[in-house]
Amino acid sequence: MSELTEKINQLKKEKNAVILAHCYQNVEIDEVADFVGDSLYLSQMAAKTNADIILFAGVYFMAQTAKILCPDKKVLLPRLESGCRMADMISINQLREFKSKHPNIPTVCYINSTAEVKSECDICCTSSNALKIVKSLQADEILFLPDTYLGKWVEQKLGNVKVTTYPGFCPTHLQIRPDDIKNMREKYPEALVLAHPECHQSVSSIADFVGSTTAIMKYAIESDKKQFIIATEKGVVDRLKRDYPDKEFILVKDNIICPNMKWHTLIDIYNSLKNEEHEINVEKETAKKALKCIDRMLEVSAK
Repeated sequence: MSELTEKINQLKKEKNAVILAHCYQNVEIDEVADFVGDSLYLSQMAAKTNADIILFAGVYFMAQTAKILCPDKKVLLPRLESGCRMADMISINQLREFKSKHPNIPTVCYINSTAEVKSECDICCTSSNALKIVKSLQADEILFLPDTYLGKWVEQKLGNVKVTTYPGFCPTHLQIRPDDIKNMREKYPEALVLAHPECHQSVSSIADFVGSTTAIMKYAIESDKKQFIIATEKGVVDRLKRDYPDKEFILVKDNIICPNMKWHTLIDIYNSLKNEEHEINVEKETAKKALKCIDRMLEVSAK
């Protein structure tokens, strides 16, 4: 264990702090993280924690979600510039305009959205629970934002719900094209292709399995197959390679890296925790409204 890791772990004890890390983070952050996972899992852990400080090694909307769930906790984001380009594609005014064109239809927002956007939606979802959330509404039509590709994947999987999507997307996942899958399949004909639903439909339609980061990892771990082409962010491949050396995990192409997720380093985490800097706060009324949206998701997910 490095000296810096020891210092961070000591600070956690002194300050009664917990570190949540998304699995797209640099893999060395796992050394100090108390919980590592996808957005749903980390939201659940934030809601349950008894810590005084939550340090979120993730992106801005994740830290906001933790603050909304734990208003009495101090929530820190080591690098404030660690935002989400998808979440930035829709503002509250753009949401209101979108809803005005489709009145009286339930609105589902992907967790990759700001607190302000969540405050005006009926329910939140993650890629892990999107199907379950949409089913729970028992509606013939829903509005889905900001990720059009996750929304259309949900529509295709359910078959009996019209999903009207906002034209947002993940720039990282959208770099994966069908030709990338075809090229990799030629090189590794025995490998299964596992893709994230944020990918373009032309990619997810030719994958062997489509699911959230957690679902992809679970599928690969439990499969009898030994070789996998992974069509999602590099952090997933890094963790699979580390934890399951008896299997081969191939990133679909080298540049599938979320730059905002990779901002945080161990020294950033140390400085943020030591100085209790880069605190995340959410305006009280916004947080109150957004909490209903997030709580409803957590309740449905727990069933």
